[in-house]
Amino acid sequence: MTDEARCEGCGALLQTEDPGKPGYVPEAALERENPVCRRCFRIRHYNEVARVEQDPDTYLRLLQRIGQTDSLVVWVCDLFDFAGSWIPGIQRYLAQSDLVLVANKIDLFPKSVKRNRLREWVRRSAERRGLRPADVVLCSAAKGLHIDEVIATIDRRRQGRDVYVVGTTNVGKSTLINRILREEEADGGEITTSPYPGTTLDVIRIPLEDGRALIDTPGIVRRDRLSEWVSPADLRVIVPRREIHPRVYQLNDSQTLFFGGLVRFDFVSGPRQPFVCYVSNDLYIHRTKRERADEVYSRHRGELLSPPSEFEGLPEMERQTFRLSEGEKKDLVIPGLGWIVAGKKAAEIHMWAPRGIPVEVRPAII
Repeated sequence: MTDEARCEGCGALLQTEDPGKPGYVPEAALERENPVCRRCFRIRHYNEVARVEQDPDTYLRLLQRIGQTDSLVVWVCDLFDFAGSWIPGIQRYLAQSDLVLVANKIDLFPKSVKRNRLREWVRRSAERRGLRPADVVLCSAAKGLHIDEVIATIDRRRQGRDVYVVGTTNVGKSTLINRILREEEADGGEITTSPYPGTTLDVIRIPLEDGRALIDTPGIVRRDRLSEWVSPADLRVIVPRREIHPRVYQLNDSQTLFFGGLVRFDFVSGPRQPFVCYVSNDLYIHRTKRERADEVYSRHRGELLSPPSEFEGLPEMERQTFRLSEGEKKDLVIPGLGWIVAGKKAAEIHMWAPRGIPVEVRPAII
């Protein structure tokens, strides 16, 4: 066992005894400068991903401890998956904290969408859920957009304190920190990132010039988000990596849309109208008649209707019913997947998603 040395990539305590546990590193690798565990090495060099079981309560206790410190909290959420990246109870754990909300992945939105409109939508959405952030900043960690604004906001708000970076899995926390380190030309190594949830396993402290630290925390697991249930290969299909191209379907009642084999959208009744789908460009959408939907699903799931490519552990589909009035547009949000814009005219809609994945109705973001 090493003397409390931690992997700079994921924060796990390095150990040489059990290859099956987090933090394993061959003894020879310990001679390297800034050694990383075998798992991080394989993620960085071979894009391999090993699933690690996580305890959500551990991270909630960590949030509680952070809330008791005099520090700046930077909460990173996924602007494209705002509902799915919300931390349940964050307004209770961090009610007394100075909090900056960083909405990541702005690059996924069409360029025609006004940035100020998105920022105000985020602020209003947070306030409706009981949280009043000191600042809201929109950025793209992957593309480096508006990172200077993130850095300036942190510098202005920090006032000589530690900075904790928190968020759910797969929102880009570690990518954002790595981008900040590069922009600041800091010599703090690099945090391991991957497209699969749970890459960061423990807190990672990055020293700052004044003796304080920028602290990356493990992503908080949300099992009510579709992206937590699929395989790494399927995750690369359903999580968008580039600007979304909305797909518009003019539907008559009694028509169905399948989003791969993961979600089913039934337009049960209402006048002919458009439905706009904001999901990954790589996700296949199949249109059929509602009367044939059961047959299509049973015959083609995993083939024509893919993902999922693996079914083990994926909950059965469960129906959720929505009745929308004509008027203000609404988003039907599937956490971990995207949303469908509806409500231009009155409609009854049935949404089928794996049991435990709640579909949310919200005012349209676009």
